[in-house]
This record gives sequence, structure tokens and C-alpha cells, in this order.
Amino acid sequence: MPIWDIAAVIAAAALSTGAALFWIVRSIQAAPPAGPGTGGESRPDGISFLFDKENLHHASETAQQLYRLVPGQDDWETWRERMLNRFPGLPERPLPNQPGDLTIAARHAEDTATLKLTSRGQFTQIHMDDDRMINAAQSQKLRALHRELADLRRASDTTPHAVWQVDTAGKVTWHNAAYEDLYTRLHNTAPQPTAPVFDVADALNEKTGRQRVSTKSAIDGKKDWYDVNAVTVGDITIFHAVDVNAVVKSEVAQRNFVQTLAKTFAQLSIGLAIFDRNGQLALFNPALIDLTDLPADFLSGRPTLLSFFDRMRENRRMPEPKNYHSWRQEISEVIAAATDGRYQETWTLETGQTYRVRGRPHPDGAIAFLIEDISAEVSLTRNFRAELELGQSLMDTFEEALVVFSSTGVLTFCNRAYRELWGLDPDNSFADVTIADSVQEWKRQCKPGARWAALTDFVRGYGERTSWDMPATLVKGPVLACTVSRIASGATVIRFISDDTEKSRSRLSGHIQRSA
Repeated sequence: MPIWDIAAVIAAAALSTGAALFWIVRSIQAAPPAGPGTGGESRPDGISFLFDKENLHHASETAQQLYRLVPGQDDWETWRERMLNRFPGLPERPLPNQPGDLTIAARHAEDTATLKLTSRGQFTQIHMDDDRMINAAQSQKLRALHRELADLRRASDTTPHAVWQVDTAGKVTWHNAAYEDLYTRLHNTAPQPTAPVFDVADALNEKTGRQRVSTKSAIDGKKDWYDVNAVTVGDITIFHAVDVNAVVKSEVAQRNFVQTLAKTFAQLSIGLAIFDRNGQLALFNPALIDLTDLPADFLSGRPTLLSFFDRMRENRRMPEPKNYHSWRQEISEVIAAATDGRYQETWTLETGQTYRVRGRPHPDGAIAFLIEDISAEVSLTRNFRAELELGQSLMDTFEEALVVFSSTGVLTFCNRAYRELWGLDPDNSFADVTIADSVQEWKRQCKPGARWAALTDFVRGYGERTSWDMPATLVKGPVLACTVSRIASGATVIRFISDDTEKSRSRLSGHIQRSA
């Protein structure tokens, strides 16, 4: 036989087998109910099996539950062992291609159950006609439903929040144990079907289906808070009441804390502006109004960061940008720097005022700007620097060399004559110049014999307190008269007077006397 003919025969056989299998399975699942005159055909909830040769190919749901058989895993031998005690006439093997039906009765006469075996090619269809077993399966399903009902009732009665159902007429059709406890505590009576514990049907939020209600106990007068949620399923509305006393207390504590902060910030002289994560002004103090000249109604309207700085620029309370087109980009950079805690600038205004502005990040993406008027501090600093420069200029006019050391022995001041005498410039030193450093340089340029150790002890506060003098001779220069004196704050001033300075001073004094 040619190979094409063989392939055609195999394909036809496979197609016939598949069609037969489909027809058998469909006949098992959709067979009409058995009854008188029907020949005991399979019912949808009956006990049916289908074997492919010796392998269990299909079994009805009731059959699987009663006999614990799994299609695709169990076979004829397993099935026969479980049936043989009741039906001893079962064949040891399926009866393929056997014409007609084989009916096997139960072992005992009072057992009216029968097995009908029908051969359909390589398949064997089996149906059990036994109302007792079907009723047992239904009883098992009913027990499972009762167990599920008990589980649901136990879960609803142990939940900590009240749950109840209301029909379209507003009558409570079901409630749990927590609802009964809540109703008794609030109304001091048993639950009434026509009067729910909360009358919130008209007050619920349309979007969220939620309403927060406060209650007052009829027993002890205690006030509680509940969030009532409603879900409608068909004609029934299910309500859940959740105790939110802890949430309400935390919200009250938060409001009190914010009020306390607001009162504290109101006493500050530094302007404070806190922007939330959306860039809107969330909190400010009165000092901000004074420093920015922004109206209170504008700040209360929660402006954004950009509009806040725009309004400050219009009020001339910040430096005018050189290029207005890059203004927004500069503000964006300010915001980014404040987010990282890097923003700190000093603004000099047209009015002569000086502001210190700092940006600091806050939790949850918020940003705080602190604006401080430092005009007085800047003015004081400038005056102090001017006085120092005046004092330095005045001391530089003296011919005698002067140097001042602090109580800790650090050089704080010297004049031009001192720099020229010793060839030193302490202002150009990166580190502090101490008395030890200076004495070491003086000893290097002088001949031995001076009391340098005593001078060091005096500056550090170890020696005598009264002023004293000592001579010192330069290696390449005249003799110096060193005068050591204590001044304010424990500081020490040392004057170096040379013979040339004394001669010049004497000539100047004689000239003045002759002129007089």
C-alpha cells in the first residue's frame, strides 16, 4: 500500500476517534434526567464514568467527590476495587466493541442501585442509577455551605467595627455583634430595625461614600468619632462604621501644634515662609509682611514660589535682576538650591537695607525661606572696620615699633615701624603668629643677653604684672629699649625704641622749645 494511502487511513481513524470522544463526553454532560421510561440515562448531577480502554478519561463531579477518583490518574482496576464490594459482577476488564448494554445489579436485594455499562468503540461509558448516593452528595454540599456560613458569621461577629445592611425602605435587615454593642452603648436599648444606629444616608459624600460622625454615649456621655462607609450592592446598602478616635485625636494634636508654632513664629523678627511640596505658601509669620511689604491677603491666598518672588521684585524687596528674561531661570535655581539646603545670599536693596536670605529643605518636599534684616549688623561691622582702619593708620604714624599680644599669646596688632624694624609682616601669615614665634625671630636678630624668657612668661600671664623695661641689642643695628606693659583684657603691648628714635625725638623737642 502506498504511503499516502496509509496516511489517509490513519487520519480518518484519528478523526473518527476524536468525533466519537466528543460525542460521548457531550452526552455524559448534557444527558436528560433519568426517570421512568427513559432507560436510566445519565442526569447532570448523576454518577457517571468514561474509560478510554482502561484509563479513566472522565467522571462526573458527584462521582469524583464520592469515590475520590481523578481523571487522567486513576484506571479501571482502581475503580473496580472501589465498586466490587457493592457490585460483585463487574468484569475484570472493560468490554470494548461489545454490542448492547451490560446492566449489573447491587449485591443486596434492598440496594436498588444498578450499573449500566455501554461500549462505544475503545470507550466504555458507565452510569450508576442510585438516588441514595446522589442525595448523599447533595447533603455533603449542603454541609459545606453550612460550614461556610458558620465561618462568615464567625468572621462578622468578631470584626471590631460595626457592619449592618439596609434595604431600599431604610430597614436594617442584618447586623453583626459589634453593631449591637455600639447601638446599645449609644441608645441604651436593643437595635431597632427601623432606626439604624447612624442616620447618614443623606449626608454621605457622593464621591467617596463616606461620612464622619460624632456620637455621645447615652450611658456615660463619652464622645466618639466614626467614619461611616456605604457600599450599595443591588437593593441592599452595606454600612461599615470604623472607630477613628485615634485619628481625630492626632488631627487635634497636629492643629494645636501648628497653632503653637504659629504663635512662636509670630514673636520672631526673622521673616518665615514655608512652601509645601506643591510649591504653595503654607505658613508665614507677621515679620514676613514687614520685611517684604507683601499684603496679608496675598500671602493668605497661598501664592506659589514664583508669584511670591515676582511680587517681592515688584515691591523692590530684592535685588533687581540684570536680565529680566533670565529671571525665571534664576528663581528656579534658587528653588533647587533651597531644596538641597545650599541657598544662602545677602541682598542689598535700593533703600540701603541688607537682607540675609536662606533656603532650607523640610520634610515631605517642603521648603522654608528665612529672611532677616541685617542692616544694623552690617552697619556695625562697617563702622568697626572703619575704626580699625583709623586706629591702624594712627599707630602707623608712630616712630617707635609697637606690637600687641592677646592674653593667649597671639599677635593681634602691630604698626608699620614694627614691620620695618624686624622685617616681619604678620598679616601675610596663614597661621596665627604667637609670642614664641616672635621671640624666636627677635633672638635671631639680637645679640645674647636680653630677658626673652621673662618676656614670654609675662605675655602668657605667668610673670609679674607691672610694666618693666629691658635692653636688647640688634646684631646689625643700635641698642633697643624694650618696654613691656599690660593693657585691657589681659593683652600685652611691647614697644621697641632705638637710639635713633630717641635722638630724633630729642631734636624735635628742642626745636619745639626754641620755637616757643
